[in-house]
Amino acid sequence: MAPAKILVVDDDPAVRNLIQRFLIKQNYQVEAAEDGKAALAVFEQFNPDLVILDVNLPDAIGFNLCQEMQSRNGVFVLMLTSRTDEADKIRGFSKGADDYLTKPFGLGELEVRVAAILRRQRVVTTAEQKRLIFEKLMIDPVRREVALNDQPVPLTALEFDLLHFLASHPGRVWRRAELIQEVWDYEYVGDQRVVDVHIGQIRKKIEIDASQPALIQTVRGVGYKFECTTNPQEDRV
Repeated sequence: MAPAKILVVDDDPAVRNLIQRFLIKQNYQVEAAEDGKAALAVFEQFNPDLVILDVNLPDAIGFNLCQEMQSRNGVFVLMLTSRTDEADKIRGFSKGADDYLTKPFGLGELEVRVAAILRRQRVVTTAEQKRLIFEKLMIDPVRREVALNDQPVPLTALEFDLLHFLASHPGRVWRRAELIQEVWDYEYVGDQRVVDVHIGQIRKKIEIDASQPALIQTVRGVGYKFECTTNPQEDRV
């Protein structure tokens, strides 16, 4: 199996070189860029599996770069920032970031986060290839597409994973920690409210009234469940 390809984007040469050398030692293929323009050029040629992306770049806003890259091929993005502001994290996740590391961080923590994100790149099994259709909502796990009333719904990679997982188990209540284990695929060390952020983003896109959600319901004191009045229709793609 070919090693995963990682693009490191940071305008600080010390940080950039440290991460690059460390990941090469972990047997990843690694390229690096110092700003947004160079990052997009390398991105096109290198076609990485994961981008480690600094929020503050001299010529670009990392959040916007994250969104631009994900719109092209749904690449995984790990954001780096020196800020600890909760609003920044929410903004990053809403733009498609898969995870967040606040500087300064240890290389051991970076290694765990990178490995966890890349593990999510699993092969879709035959059982998981079925499209799920709930009345006017369609979820296609092969094409990773969602449609509502036959209109495409733009979801980030993580939003899609979370929605597909919940919809695959209609009626079951999931705790936040369980969703993090199942969807993020590791013991998330950060704030479990990250689940609430993503649920909120999904609701804005698929619910008639996000303040009164019908599909993804909150079970107070426990977590979330996907609820539909009809059983899903399944058809193979």
